[in-house]
Amino acid sequence: MPRRILITGASISGTTAAWWLGRAGFDVTVVERAPAFRDGGQNVDVRGIGRTILREMGLERAALDRGTGEEGTAWVDAAGRPAARFMAGETTGEGPTAEMEILRGDLARLLHEASRDHAAYRFGDSIARAEEDGTVVFAGGGTERYDAVIVAEGVGSATRERVFQGENDPRWMDLTIAYFTVPRTPADDRLWRWYNAPGGRSVSLRPDPYGTTRAMLSVHGPLPEAQGWDIARQKAFLRERFRDAGWEAPRVLAALDDTDDFYFDVLRQVRMPRWSRGRIALTGDAAWCATPLAGIGATLAITGARVLAGELLHGGDVLGALAAYERAMRPIVGQAQGVPKIAPRLMHPRTRTGIRVLHAVLRAASTPALRGVAGRLFGGSREEPDLSRYGEVRADIATQGGVV
Repeated sequence: MPRRILITGASISGTTAAWWLGRAGFDVTVVERAPAFRDGGQNVDVRGIGRTILREMGLERAALDRGTGEEGTAWVDAAGRPAARFMAGETTGEGPTAEMEILRGDLARLLHEASRDHAAYRFGDSIARAEEDGTVVFAGGGTERYDAVIVAEGVGSATRERVFQGENDPRWMDLTIAYFTVPRTPADDRLWRWYNAPGGRSVSLRPDPYGTTRAMLSVHGPLPEAQGWDIARQKAFLRERFRDAGWEAPRVLAALDDTDDFYFDVLRQVRMPRWSRGRIALTGDAAWCATPLAGIGATLAITGARVLAGELLHGGDVLGALAAYERAMRPIVGQAQGVPKIAPRLMHPRTRTGIRVLHAVLRAASTPALRGVAGRLFGGSREEPDLSRYGEVRADIATQGGVV
C-alpha cells in the first residue's frame, strides 16, 4: 500500500484528497504555488454524489451553513422585471440554483481546515519537475520521492503540461466569462439575476454572504486568443463590448477599476487521453475541466478526489489503483463533458427576437407542469461511481484515522 503522497494544488480536489488520505494515516504533503491559502472565487454548487461525500466527511452541514444564501434564479429584462423564475427546491431534481450554493474559496477553506491536522501544507512552492517514478524536484529547492503524486492544480495546470506534454486537446466552448465582486446595492436580492443583451452578451448578479455581490459578464463567440491578454486589455475589451448592454452593465463596468478578484476565463474543456503516467495522476479540472456550463465542476472535483483516494487506500499497487480510478471516473466525466457547443449559443441569443424566444421557453419551463423537465435540464441524473466499494468511514475516524 502506498504511504507517501504529494498533492499539488490546494483547492477543492486537492484538499478533499488530502482529507481522505491523511485521515487514513498516509504521509500527505500538499504543495501550493500561492504564498497563502487563497479565498475568493465565484459561486459553485455541490449536487448528488458530491453532497454524499461531504456527508461522509461530516462537512455537509458546515457547507450549507457557509452558503451564499441564493434562493433561486431569474432571467430579467432590461428593466429588471423577471421573465422566468426558478426557485431552489421547486423542480424535480435541482434547478439552476442548487440547495448547496457556496463560494469556491469558502468550500476549499472548509476542506482545508478539515484536512490540515492530517496533511502538511507547503505554500509558496511548486513542482519544477516530476518523474514517472514519483521523484519530484521542487521550485523552491530539494528533491523528494513519493509513492504517488496527485496533480490537482486546475484547468491551466503547469505540472500537467510538463508531465503530459502535448496531450491535452482542449475543446473550446465559444464562451468567455469575467468574474468579479461588486458593491451590493439595496436593489440586490437573494436571486441569481441573469440579463441577456443582444449580440450574445449576458450580465449576471449573484448574492454572497459577505455583503457584496458577485458579477459575471459573458460573451458568446470564439475568442481563444483572449486567454493570453493581460488584465488591462481584458478589461478594455469588456468595457467596449458592454458599454451599451443596458440593465446593470454600467454599474458592473464601473466596479472594474476597484475590484481585487477579477478573473477572466475563455471556457475550454480539458480533454486528456489518460489521467496518469507512472505514479503521477491528474484529478479535478487538471484532468477533465468540463467548464461551468456542465454545472457539476465542484461535484466532479470532490468525487474524483474521493475515488482516487479510495483506490489508493484499497487498490494495492499504485499503477493498478490509478487505472481503476480512471475506469471509475470516465463515465461521469464523459457525461459532464457532453454539453453541446450550441448550449451557450442558445443561452446567449444575438437578437432581441431571440431573447424574447428564450424568455418564453424559460417561462414555460418554470411552470408547475414542466418543472420536472427543467430539473432534468439543469441538474439531470448522471452515472455515478460506486462509493460502496471503498468501505465506510469509521465512527472513530476523527481521533484515530483510517477507513474500513
